[in-house]
Amino acid sequence: MAQPQAPMRPSRQLAVLAAIFIVLAALVWFGGSGGWRNRLEPKLGLDLIGGTTVTLQAQNLEGNQKPTKDQMETARSIIDQRVNGLGVAEAEVVVEGDNNIVVSLPGKSDDRLKQIGQTAELRFRMVLGSTGDTGATNSSASASPSASTGASKQPSATASATAPASAAPSATSAAPSATASQPAAAATTAKPSESVAADLATQRTAVQNKIGQAAWAAALAEQAPVDFSKDPTKAVLYEPFKTLSGAEVAVLPPSIQYNIPYITCDMLKNRPVGSISKASEPAVACEPGTKYQLDVAKVLGTDVKSANSGIDSQNGKWTVNLSFNGTGQNAWTDLTRVAYNNGQDSKQVAVVLDNEVVSAPVIQNVIPGDATISGTFTKSEAQLLASQLQYGALPLSFTSQDAQSISATLGSSHLEAGLLAAGIGMLLVVLYSFFYYRLLGAVIMLSLVLSGLLVFMAIVLLGRSMGFTLSLAGFAGFIVSLGVAADSFVIYFERLKDEIHEGRSPRSAVPRAWVRARRTIISANFITLMAAGILYFVSIGSVKGFAFALGVATILDLVVVFLFRHPIMTLFARSKAFLSPRVSGLGRVLEGSKTDAAAPTTRRNRPKEA
Repeated sequence: MAQPQAPMRPSRQLAVLAAIFIVLAALVWFGGSGGWRNRLEPKLGLDLIGGTTVTLQAQNLEGNQKPTKDQMETARSIIDQRVNGLGVAEAEVVVEGDNNIVVSLPGKSDDRLKQIGQTAELRFRMVLGSTGDTGATNSSASASPSASTGASKQPSATASATAPASAAPSATSAAPSATASQPAAAATTAKPSESVAADLATQRTAVQNKIGQAAWAAALAEQAPVDFSKDPTKAVLYEPFKTLSGAEVAVLPPSIQYNIPYITCDMLKNRPVGSISKASEPAVACEPGTKYQLDVAKVLGTDVKSANSGIDSQNGKWTVNLSFNGTGQNAWTDLTRVAYNNGQDSKQVAVVLDNEVVSAPVIQNVIPGDATISGTFTKSEAQLLASQLQYGALPLSFTSQDAQSISATLGSSHLEAGLLAAGIGMLLVVLYSFFYYRLLGAVIMLSLVLSGLLVFMAIVLLGRSMGFTLSLAGFAGFIVSLGVAADSFVIYFERLKDEIHEGRSPRSAVPRAWVRARRTIISANFITLMAAGILYFVSIGSVKGFAFALGVATILDLVVVFLFRHPIMTLFARSKAFLSPRVSGLGRVLEGSKTDAAAPTTRRNRPKEA
């Protein structure tokens, strides 16, 4: 038989619960900003407010091993750049689990996000020319190629077997080498399929009409970056280029992208990833402050064997060491030979990742082996460049596990349905508890209200601190938790009935019933937590949200059980109403116990006659 508890002071547990409420409420209110609605509003998922979500699973093509944490973070950073390059504002890109990346755009639908998971495109291209990024508002740009911003920090590439040469850059030239591949004026050299060519022609026609035929023809005829200070009329003629979007800039011939100052690096960066030039086509790309005219790609990211950062033992500066596989090494040697002997001042090779130049080292000599990229790198800059080169060499590929777009109207409908379902579930539990337990039903109702408030404050705080969003699946998890809470009520109250039926008074039955029910309640909630934990760690997407919500609600239910339900029952047991069979809901049990107590025991104990 369970031993009765020592006399408890329920006021202590209730005071602890009150302190928890005060602390959480203060964090919710003072941790937010703006009006009361912003302070109290939880972070809702896309299926409740509308938007687009894409879950991408990373796969390592070189084996069955999962990508490392660093690889996933690099991939997340590059995908985030791709999303921003689409011109999508307020999108969130996070790593979920060991090999999933989730892209979320709340409040609006954008199917372009579903295409961002294609493998990153890392390419090595010889620099044909460079010019400063003048910006669309600067009408006094110089036609001569400028020394790029921060030119003194220009990295250089040398053979790893020799000491790195000086990091001072060579002057660059806007005019392409006679021996280099000259980009075509009106079209690229690739031969796309008829459908792709027709689509490109249609898009170019639309851009020509927007720019105007005169400006288009004049831009095609330019052979070098335009100097508006020398020819102010062109500043007016080319004004329409300011209005182009990233997608429209992408269909322009590379010569126009490079020669027209109004085509800024921001516009080039915002070109859609899938629309940038193929490896076999010339290209134009930027690094901060400098726009580059680039030859076809002779070395690809898949040719890279490894890349890592380190400190040069001779000068103590940070460098990036780069090695290639068999075919890549030959291609790299040929590329450095052409760049070094191209007959012009520019001897650079640009490393291009998607739309951006991540490095453009000066080739100091022909490099037959591994390369060392040196310059005035900081530790973080060297590590970033090494990770970008290594990421292109993995390669990581992504498969779309879940992609959906939900309108704001449908999201609002989901939110209303979730609130309605939660309200109906709580109402049914409350009605049943009052019908079956009467006064004890008030304990159930108050417990559910307190649990609901704790869950609400937890959702708000988790949304601010760790980005937790309440989804429709999360609503389902909280609704299921109502059943878990109701189950603990039933266990406790039925144990209480058993104690009274065994002849104990209601007041003495409460602590004994708690001792007997406590272990069962903890076991039941622990099993629920185990199930939620397993679901959380082995699932993705909405199922993970369901598991997390169920786990949080179960933990908070245990808090309410120990700090409110049992202490308040102890206080109720001391009231006269609790002793009333009709009020307390223990009517038949109390009446039965009184009848048993009043029944004569002489006949029951009388010995049988011979």
